Amino acid sequence: MKGKLLLAAMLAASFSASAAEHAHWGYEGQEDPAHWGKLSPDFSLCETGKNQSPVNIHSALKTHHGQLALNFQQGKQQIVNNGHTIQINASAGNTLKLDGDTFILQQFHFHSPSENEIDGKQFPLEAHFVYKDKEGELVVLALMFQQGKTNTQLALAWQQMPTAIDQMAILSRPLDINALLPKQFNFYRFSGSLTTPPCSEGVTWLVLDQPVSASAEQINQFHSVIHHNNNRPIQPLNGRVIVD
Repeated sequence: MKGKLLLAAMLAASFSASAAEHAHWGYEGQEDPAHWGKLSPDFSLCETGKNQSPVNIHSALKTHHGQLALNFQQGKQQIVNNGHTIQINASAGNTLKLDGDTFILQQFHFHSPSENEIDGKQFPLEAHFVYKDKEGELVVLALMFQQGKTNTQLALAWQQMPTAIDQMAILSRPLDINALLPKQFNFYRFSGSLTTPPCSEGVTWLVLDQPVSASAEQINQFHSVIHHNNNRPIQPLNGRVIVD
């Protein structure tokens, strides 16, 4: 039974590589982000949406929002090359509490260079931790990486990084997500969308303001597998307020 539940969670987690993948969207040529909205009727929000992600975070409104309540459990993790990114599917037990609601971590994946920017600064790598509640509402926690020393947690995944599309593996040593994140959970918050087709809106974004390090070799290894940048360009705020 546990195996079936894990499989169901992993399938549900692959929202960015589901039906959207079969429409052959990408990051280059006639399938690049500028064309996503015309590749399929299902992707129309990529072109017409008014609350799209990623964004350049600036002039954030200071507020007194509560601290993030994150809980992590060690468990099985599956690493997948879906052709658009390297994604790690997480087993149950990792939760985020926000506004009185509990969200469960589905998967986390990577973009290089970063999709979101902070005061116009782009980072060489960004991780998106995708959480979902029982109603299907999504929260994405974004973590920036700056070039520096080797990231020991990232190394656990990178040593088993699949080099072929649709290749996957169970990590022999799962990442300690708590150790991967910075010690301070100061964050920016705004309403946005998925950054891949179908660009669905109504996603709550939490972008950590403190980056962690990854070595030049680790960043280059990601690029050598994905073969191109996999970041969607910055989208207009259209009057949205970002809070800090």
